[in-house]
Amino acid sequence: MSCTAETELGSVVSLWQYPVKSMMGEELSATEITERGLLGDRAYALVDSSDGKVATAKNPRKWPSLFDFRASLIEPPRAAAKVPSVRIALPDGTTVTSDQRDLNQILSKALSRDVTLHTTQGGAVTAEEYWPDMEGLDHRDKVTDFTLPEGTFFDCATVHLVTTATLDRLQELYPQGRFDVRRFRPNVVMQLTSGEKRFAENAWVGHTLTIGDEVS
Repeated sequence: MSCTAETELGSVVSLWQYPVKSMMGEELSATEITERGLLGDRAYALVDSSDGKVATAKNPRKWPSLFDFRASLIEPPRAAAKVPSVRIALPDGTTVTSDQRDLNQILSKALSRDVTLHTTQGGAVTAEEYWPDMEGLDHRDKVTDFTLPEGTFFDCATVHLVTTATLDRLQELYPQGRFDVRRFRPNVVMQLTSGEKRFAENAWVGHTLTIGDEVS
């Protein structure tokens, strides 16, 4: 991976996709990156039947257990083809698929909210975000709505990259914490060639990153 045509920054060490928004996902050996991110990433989302808003971990008071669910596509996705069915592992170990007629009832019971599983469509949808009571934020201890990019279930950026250097640095700064890569839910995990432990991503703002010969 490089930041300019002349500078090689490091290499990709793992790839991840999250078929259902705000659930844990699956590690990949290969993937196709499109204009809307990794093919199959955030292909599904749960929608609250009471207000039509997309379920997201950004509002943990309303959706406290989404990270306890894990989703994986039953078959590899293909460009211009229907999204494959998804398999969801519930916190209690139960496994369900999107092909089941009682799927929504099972998920609603597990989440204690009436929800339905949807695939991405053409229109824009909204979700909610909780702002903690911290100085410097636009809001404090408040829940606000935000609109997802039209036709997607992404909050904003369609590809999330993190370096192992950042995870190592966070561990150094807070030794009692756990900085498992899965908690950050990145799509691309990169190891820096330099081996430095720093927040390298901050220096990339305003630059173009490339992966191989085709992705930038």
